[in-house]
Amino acid sequence: MTTLPRPTTELSADEARRIALRAQGFLGAPDRRSGVRGVLRHLGAVQLDTISVLARSHELIPYARLGAVGRRTVEEAYWKRESEPPRAFEYWSHAACVLPIEEWPHFAFRRRAYRARPHWNHELPDGTYDQVIKQLRAEGPLTATELGGAKRTSEWWDWSGTKVAVERALMYGEVVCVERRGWKRVYDLAERAVPAELLHDELDDAECLRRLVRLAGQSLGVGTRADIADYHRLRGEQVDAVVADSGLVPVTVAGWSKPAWADPAALATPPRGRHRTTLLSPFDSLVWERARTERIFGFTHRLEAYVPRPKRVYGYFAMPVLAGGRLVGRVDPAREGRTLVARQVTLDGRAAVPAVARALVEAAGWVDCTDVRVERVDAPGLREALSLELARSLA
Repeated sequence: MTTLPRPTTELSADEARRIALRAQGFLGAPDRRSGVRGVLRHLGAVQLDTISVLARSHELIPYARLGAVGRRTVEEAYWKRESEPPRAFEYWSHAACVLPIEEWPHFAFRRRAYRARPHWNHELPDGTYDQVIKQLRAEGPLTATELGGAKRTSEWWDWSGTKVAVERALMYGEVVCVERRGWKRVYDLAERAVPAELLHDELDDAECLRRLVRLAGQSLGVGTRADIADYHRLRGEQVDAVVADSGLVPVTVAGWSKPAWADPAALATPPRGRHRTTLLSPFDSLVWERARTERIFGFTHRLEAYVPRPKRVYGYFAMPVLAGGRLVGRVDPAREGRTLVARQVTLDGRAAVPAVARALVEAAGWVDCTDVRVERVDAPGLREALSLELARSLA
């Protein structure tokens, strides 16, 4: 591991927490003028996921920062529209993510790695790859189904040859996902979808990694080596190789057992302003890394959607509640008609009640619900207080 320079800045745990909140867009006035596009640019990556309860995760991310932004506005901010320049592309970053189109050149290192990959889980039938490229060139943007089939069965691993080919082309960078239609990827040739000035793999690996490490540091505000690596799913040694030249500065944070790096701009002015109160997607970049969430907020969170029902503690899609710069509870939501249902609510004491009620009412309004119903509260003694607070907020 690279020897770290001696830190010149010491941060308290509270300072680090506030820097992280501001970097992620939760402290201070939201930048509504730049809108969803600004949120994407600021975060550098917005994770996608198939689960939709209140809304899909990539919609929940800007909502949490901007408030009740229209869901159509979110989609239009991400995806390419006819006669308009592309705003973003989908690629493998922290996971499957929407990424600013300007970052296309900086993922060249990953595209090269995929092209050099010796083993794939899916076999590619002879001639299928070339046929997919030929069809996209002739017919324009298409889904895998329109190309000839996505799956032979309902099993995720049983892709058709066409689906294997187009996904391989996506990883190689010859094909781009230009939008999601009914949650299906719509594929087009990169030569059509990516601006000519960005459509290249000229940057070497070191330059790509420096850029992504710097972006991760800016988006996190302050983070350990593991935090920075996790943001775009880099390896620790890749971070080590470039972090000293990334523009980030070494710091120490009280209570953190590992060295850390910070965005110098985040250190220049103390983080101040109004805190957001909101429900968070479990895939929100503020909380998507468990160890960091525990270290900064003292909050243990786990997505239980894939946990058998009898073993769930907090619920299928428990969403952390952010208020006053703290994580003060969890809500497992559902929708029944125009009622937002809180199937399970977990509260960090009575003081969390007003914030959780406010977060529920705001979320209900965003998804066009006119009522909120609470089914279960982990502390039965707080159920009445929460119901009264909700009634006042809805009145």
